[in-house]
Amino acid sequence: MKFKTFAAIDIGSNAVRMLINNIENEGGKTVFKKVAFLRVPIRLGEDTFGKGKIGGSKLYRLNEAMIGFSHIIKAYKVSEFKAYATSAMRDAANGAEVVEMIRENSGIDITIITGKEEAEIIFQAGGLHNVMDESRNYLYVDVGGGSTEIVVYSKQQKVESNSFQIGTVRMLEDAVKKEEIDFFKDWLKKAYSQYGPLIVIGSGGNINKIYKMLNEENQAPLSYQDLNELYEKLKDMSIKERIQNFQLNAYRADVIVPALKIFLTVGETCHINEFYVPKVGLADGMIYQMYSQSLKDE
Repeated sequence: MKFKTFAAIDIGSNAVRMLINNIENEGGKTVFKKVAFLRVPIRLGEDTFGKGKIGGSKLYRLNEAMIGFSHIIKAYKVSEFKAYATSAMRDAANGAEVVEMIRENSGIDITIITGKEEAEIIFQAGGLHNVMDESRNYLYVDVGGGSTEIVVYSKQQKVESNSFQIGTVRMLEDAVKKEEIDFFKDWLKKAYSQYGPLIVIGSGGNINKIYKMLNEENQAPLSYQDLNELYEKLKDMSIKERIQNFQLNAYRADVIVPALKIFLTVGETCHINEFYVPKVGLADGMIYQMYSQSLKDE
């Protein structure tokens, strides 16, 4: 069977991820098959949002991870790959220096993308244009470690979008400005007044995990009440209690609470009661992007 192999590296504020997919043609249908996924919880955002730049052990681990990824890419005979960095690298004072160091040591060129570019790439990955009801309006919400990206869709067309410096790691580092929260809420109110009622399409590692915790046997959307009840259970627990009681990984146990808080803020401000979770991320979008471009180049 003929197939192409693509790899995508997502350098986020909370973790660095690499996804490798084979894209095959089965009976005239294009099939994306995941062959490998690696996640390294480096949490670059702790350095960027706490100290202003990336250094020390986090820089060392990032460098080692990227060198490792370069070997894995060769081992899997990847046809094409891309590496994108988001909020932590965007905001780091030494972001450009880090990109150059990684290029010299691993041969991997990193592109630092904007928040709006990030949201658009992720959204395309889900093929959600095909499942959106043209008569309803949607709020696409991607919550990351350093930022939250929001896109408003009306009649299956993008009508508004924005990126906010509000993310889970940034919140844990107490690095979110009050003015940014006020701007976030005001923007949401305006979006609701123009396009409400709205349905949320949620994206990001935390909402994917929340969906699995609350809704593993069911494909139905989450409700505001579902999210609020989980938030109330988790918010006063210690990290250890969250790990023990909910079988959360250590890297997820702290960030899941600020993620819930962000989604609840969206829900409360925009009177949302339906949260759809397609479970796709930036790496999925990058592979879709590379595949689409390869078809144009043929």
